[in-house]
Amino acid sequence: MSILTPTRTNTPSAPTSSAVKAAQLQLDGKRGRIYGPVDLDLATGSLNLITGKAGSGRTSLLLTLVGRMKPNRGSDLVVLGRPLPAHASSVQHRSAAVGVHGLDDLDEEVTVGASVREREAWLAPWYQIVRNPSDAHVAEVCTPVFGDSPKPRAKEFVHELDEADNLLLRIALAMLNEPELLVVDDIDSLHDTDGRRRVWQSLHTISSSGVTVIVAASSATELGRLGWEFLPNHIPMPH
Repeated sequence: MSILTPTRTNTPSAPTSSAVKAAQLQLDGKRGRIYGPVDLDLATGSLNLITGKAGSGRTSLLLTLVGRMKPNRGSDLVVLGRPLPAHASSVQHRSAAVGVHGLDDLDEEVTVGASVREREAWLAPWYQIVRNPSDAHVAEVCTPVFGDSPKPRAKEFVHELDEADNLLLRIALAMLNEPELLVVDDIDSLHDTDGRRRVWQSLHTISSSGVTVIVAASSATELGRLGWEFLPNHIPMPH
């Protein structure tokens, strides 16, 4: 497995503070090693790519970094200035995970507006009434993530969205919680090249706002064709 930090030639210098620091980070399961040992030092506001073949532990690593999985004893992990797993709850509230099967899936038989309302109701105080959003409000929620791309309509069903728009909507819903760390799994499951390009551009914009973004994919081959430059930090994964 390897971790790459993509940057553009016209991107300002990355900040020096660390959002994620890890030494000898590893996780074992009933059938042996899942990932690791891994050493990380990811800058705040950086856009990072974890690569590895299926079964290499990419998803488990992402979930560990957002405090949802507990690494082995002896692992040294600090995320957003908080040691894990001791402060897992704090990190969970300051981070978001998207694209993890069974974690952030949307009901495809409901509307986009209903999906937005459900997330806003979850985040709102118990006494606040959250109304069904209009097209304008859905656009307001989606614009920071969709950018100049067409925004979904409030009455549009989730199953009517293409793969990229579905993922972008899930990212937009995750960003309502104003996370400091965003992890996105299995981005190369998107079949459309232009769709993947739009998602990568969105993630670059999010990281430019100061949010640390970590993405998992099987390889970085396509990014080279999209005009990205890489500062590789190769991390071995024993099997």
